Amino acid sequence: MEQFAPILIFLFVLFALLGSGVWVGLALMGVAWVGMELFTVRPAGDAMITVIWRSSSSWTLTALPLFIWMGEILYRTRLSEDMFRGLSPWMARLPGGLVHTNIVGCTVFAAVSGSSAATLTTVGKMSIPELRKRNYPEHMVIGTLAGAATLGLMIPPSLTLIVYGVTINESITKLFFAGILPGLVLALMFMAYVAVYSFTSKNWQPNAEPPMTFMEKVQNSRFLIPVMLLIIVVIGSMYMGYATATEAAAFGVIGALLLAASQGSLNWSTFSESLMGAVRTSAMIALILSGASFLSLSMGFTGLPRGLADLIASWDLSKFQLLMALLVFYIILGCFLDGISSVVLTMAVVEPMIREAGIDLIWFGIFIVVVVEMAQITPPIGFNLFVLQGMTEHQMGFIARAAIPMFLIMVVMVFVLILFPDLATWLPDNIRQRPV
Repeated sequence: MEQFAPILIFLFVLFALLGSGVWVGLALMGVAWVGMELFTVRPAGDAMITVIWRSSSSWTLTALPLFIWMGEILYRTRLSEDMFRGLSPWMARLPGGLVHTNIVGCTVFAAVSGSSAATLTTVGKMSIPELRKRNYPEHMVIGTLAGAATLGLMIPPSLTLIVYGVTINESITKLFFAGILPGLVLALMFMAYVAVYSFTSKNWQPNAEPPMTFMEKVQNSRFLIPVMLLIIVVIGSMYMGYATATEAAAFGVIGALLLAASQGSLNWSTFSESLMGAVRTSAMIALILSGASFLSLSMGFTGLPRGLADLIASWDLSKFQLLMALLVFYIILGCFLDGISSVVLTMAVVEPMIREAGIDLIWFGIFIVVVVEMAQITPPIGFNLFVLQGMTEHQMGFIARAAIPMFLIMVVMVFVLILFPDLATWLPDNIRQRPV
């Protein structure tokens, strides 16, 4: 029973602080401080200063604010309108029609923004009114948007993958490429669901789109050229080994500024708003990472992570059983914490288990991102649900029910990853690595 005493103390202090409304980063620091005072003789203040400086001064972390800024700039352009005009002629003839613009639009924007909320807002502000006007079922419009927006967490540049990579000291570039194929497969699974639903539902009676010639479709596609060029510059520079993740992020910011300027969307107001938006988000994530680093140090002194890893190893779980336990654990945790907080809060305990079980850390990064994606659309704290509620003024229950099929598709995606691990590991194993 003594070995569980630190766990109970940590959990009690954590939930007490979170329940009182303290920011997640400060709550993690508070828990770590209590742990240092109770279980070690090392001065807590000195330890906190040292570990926070070490975690905050990581060069790898530089990519994070740059990618956030790139997404903030693009969020304030006419990108959503241009994407809809460019995609809709090609999507109209597919089974499921223009609902596919939600999924493909989110996939495209996810490739230039690492934020699920930015992806949802950018695509949703244009697609929701257009799809409503064409009489598509409301629950399909809302559900596909909620699910597809989570692709911003997987398709590079992904903020969650950057945080995961920094936390476990793994290559950000490799993690980015690990997310490409699973992200595209998940998007195709969403599209397949829409196609099947359109054939089987009696409520599927959208207004017919006016016919367009092939050349008219091509002409409309010119609106997609700038954002596709930006994707090629950011991802291509990393794949060819010309740039690290941080350098690619800098290219992305320059490209986003040029794109905004070419559209006439760039002025002092949008520039300063995008910069301050990036500062706020980056500061929030940096505070969470600092708190998590201090908590990891504090828990390390208690021997708790290693002890829990040894305890679970003594249960002799197979890899599959361990992954299923972690799947359930993260789904439950995701009901109460956002994705980045879930990752940094648990890695100190989970990483030793994963290494002990011989699970590839790059592959596990994609596994955990899929599960964290589910948290974005899981009540009561599913962040995408709140964003959609603000955009559509629907009741939370309606939005959550509309998102359930997307949640179940993500569960299927977990099993696809387990059955076909090369889906996540083939690209990272075959990219060119730039010499350090």
